[in-house]
This record gives sequence, structure tokens and C-alpha cells, in this order.
Amino acid sequence: MARLPRFVIPGQPQHIIQRGNNRQAIFAADADYQFFRDTLVEAATEHGLAVHAYVWMTNHIHLLATPESGHAISKVFQSVGRRYVQYFNTIYGRSGTLWEGRYRATVVDSERYLLTLMRYIELNPVRAGIVTAPGDYPWSSYCRHALGDLGRNADWLTPHPEYLKLGHRDPERQLAYRALFQTVITSADLTGIRECTHKGWVLGSERFKEQIEALGNRRATSKGVGRPRKEKNRV
Repeated sequence: MARLPRFVIPGQPQHIIQRGNNRQAIFAADADYQFFRDTLVEAATEHGLAVHAYVWMTNHIHLLATPESGHAISKVFQSVGRRYVQYFNTIYGRSGTLWEGRYRATVVDSERYLLTLMRYIELNPVRAGIVTAPGDYPWSSYCRHALGDLGRNADWLTPHPEYLKLGHRDPERQLAYRALFQTVITSADLTGIRECTHKGWVLGSERFKEQIEALGNRRATSKGVGRPRKEKNRV
């Protein structure tokens, strides 16, 4: 089956996932996360990609980011992928590919899903059983949004307007953001986020999907709705 072209709408956020090949580890030490961060920040600055939220797990990463141009995401991931694989292979004496094909991404309806998606991303370590609270995990954007801690690998993030709407000042936003985590993400939203990102569909309301379809000149969602596929260890 031919691969569908990606939706890339400049100025519209996307949820992006990149996994290790065969779900193998892509990070083995703190230095690996740090090199990946530095490489990503450099590429994102160069190519115009504003990163709003992230989590870097042992064998995959999540980003919520807004591209300034139609090529921003692909250029960032080409640059980061090439440099990080070279680094990782050199450090660990290996060769060959590290990534599971091309990254997966979905255009996100900011008003409906952005804050939910931020929680989804930052709760990954909790769902995986690595930590009991999102603030205990060092390689995510949670502490930046919930606590205002810029020193924990998040001083380079760009706050999204939907996050800024949570309050007039940082303490108000942080309090409101922490309160969001008292509500469980619904199973419907979990399924929607996972399916749309995996298949490249648009994550949003029906009206939003129609708007993106008109801009992207292809379908933004499945033709029909079937029984949800059982997920296996997917976070």
C-alpha cells in the first residue's frame, strides 16, 4: 500500500512519534538524552519548529510541535536522525539503522485536543510504570508546565497559546495545569490520539477535519468506524 502524504499545515501543531527499530532502546544513559536534546534544539531553531511539549522514553519519543513551514518537521527529523544515529553507533560500537522507519505524526485541533495531548505525552512514564507521578520523570516537559522549573531540560520550549490561556501569570497557569491532571484522560481520547497518530489522520472535531481536508487535499479520517483494535503495550 502506498504511503499517504503527511498533513503539514504551517502554524498548526502536530503530535509526532519516533520509535526505535523493533522497539529497541534509543537511549542508554543521561548523556544520550542530553545529546539528543542539544541536537533537536539546534535543528528546531534552524528549521523553524516550535516545540511545546515532549517526553523521551527509553525506546521512543513524543513531541508536540508547530512548524513554521511545510518542510520544518521533516528537515528537523532528518537532521536529528542522522546526527543522533552517528553518535549512538559510535558510542555503543554498533552499526545500521536505529529508527523504526519514518516518524508518525498527526495534525492537532488546538482548541479541542492540545491540553489533553500535553497530558497524554507527559503521562507516558506513569502509564509505563516507570514513575508514580509525572514530575518524577526527568525527560519530559511536565515540570516546565506544572512547576515552572526551567532547569529540568525544558528552558528551550515554546509555550503554546492554549497553555498561556490558563492564567494571566505563570503561577496561575501552573496551578491550573496541575489541576488538569486530576482528571483521567478518557478511553475515547486515548484511542483517538493513538489511532490518529499511528495512521496519520487528523486529531480534532469534524469541522476541523473538514477544514484540514480542504487544505491538504486528501481525507483527514477513516471512511468508516470499526471496532477499536486492541493495543499492546503502546504508550
